Amino acid sequence: MRVRQWVLVAALATVSIWMPGCHSYHVETTVENRTGRAIQLLEVDYPSASFGANSLAPGEVFHYRIQLRGNGPLKVQYTGSDGRQAQMDGPALAEPQEGWLEIVLLPGGKAEFHPKLSQ
Repeated sequence: MRVRQWVLVAALATVSIWMPGCHSYHVETTVENRTGRAIQLLEVDYPSASFGANSLAPGEVFHYRIQLRGNGPLKVQYTGSDGRQAQMDGPALAEPQEGWLEIVLLPGGKAEFHPKLSQ
């Protein structure tokens, strides 16, 4: 019985030491379509992954929570209602950052990026 108790205590101690070190870095992201027209094939690339939407109506806001792994630039692309593809470079993101990022798509294939990220 004592061996089982010792093994249980050792296992719990190992887990309790490991748990505080675990932390996922998340950024709450919104993409708002202020282009005045519907867009299609929205893709947002960030370090180690991407997300997107098939379409966004004018004025529509798309919410997505990203998990940062690694470092690198944010890139946005979509196809406008005229069939032209727009591509924009956003801020650089790094794994220890977390917080909020607002992406506002504007007419003429332009965008504003409003990051509120921890350093």
